[in-house]
Amino acid sequence: MVEEEQKLKRIAATSYDYENDPRWSDYWSNILIPPHLASRPDVINHYKLKFYHRYIDADLVVEPMSTSSSSQPARPSPTSSSPSPSDGQTRARSSAGSANRSSGTSATTGPNPTPLRWDKQTIQFSVNAWVFVVAVLAVVPLVPRNLSNRAYRLSFMGTTCSSLYSLYSLYGKPRAWNLQALQIYFQSIIAAKDFIIFIYCLSFVTSHLCLKFALIPILCRALEHVAKFLRRNFSRSTLYRKYLEEPCVWVESNNTTLNILTSHAEIGLGFLLIISLFSWQRNIIQTFMYWQLLKLMYQAPVTAAYHQSVWAKIGRTVNPLIHRHAPILNTPLSAVQRWWFR
Repeated sequence: MVEEEQKLKRIAATSYDYENDPRWSDYWSNILIPPHLASRPDVINHYKLKFYHRYIDADLVVEPMSTSSSSQPARPSPTSSSPSPSDGQTRARSSAGSANRSSGTSATTGPNPTPLRWDKQTIQFSVNAWVFVVAVLAVVPLVPRNLSNRAYRLSFMGTTCSSLYSLYSLYGKPRAWNLQALQIYFQSIIAAKDFIIFIYCLSFVTSHLCLKFALIPILCRALEHVAKFLRRNFSRSTLYRKYLEEPCVWVESNNTTLNILTSHAEIGLGFLLIISLFSWQRNIIQTFMYWQLLKLMYQAPVTAAYHQSVWAKIGRTVNPLIHRHAPILNTPLSAVQRWWFR
């Protein structure tokens, strides 16, 4: 049983994305090994397992690397079958020199292997944690109305900035600022989840409508990002294990549930905007743009499965009622469906 568990942990450690984890580059740069060993795959894999044990999963058992693979070159020299004392002294002096040269960096860090760095993951975590707190203030009924409305706007503004920064981190900027380059750039990002959430927030942050129901997708997104960052970077913290581990595990294990809740809220907002057209707060442009966004969500791969499932449920409920009680609506509904699937 233990061997199977360790085998699964080793598979997870082997498939971990080390290149996108900024801690791995810091960890690898502080390891002092001879150059001929630093390029060997078995040595690199060994230190990747040690990194995974240190930062990701402390229960992973890392076997010590064999002496022959760690102290001898991959191809021994044909002129000598055993290392000479002078070679050992040279290696010792080389190691000492390397240690002296790196004493200004690795020795000063001491027992703190994860210095605070404002990389893109940390920036995204900070913004999303702030968005989550502000959005909670906006939906709590006991908060004064002025503060609640301000928190409502700030939640959308923070998510807008977060999604823009994420798009810039993943896709960069357009190669040129002409029409053709911009068209190619937008075609590459239009189906991205961050672009969809950016348009979603933009449609509400510029509107005078204050629909607290619209904060559900914002809360779900912020909660997902915060939980993922905490699990990846604070899994060994006592405070995290005591208070935050169970909520973060629940969020990651119920990611599908959160996406279904988000899709229900997004589609429900579309009907709320249609109802708002009959009030003094109506905004025809916002309603039209939001339904164009719903059409994009129905077709984009990152959201299509959830939205198509919700629309299928709505169709199974509404279509029999229309055919039975209001058959006159079949013609306009057919026209709407042709526009929707176009």
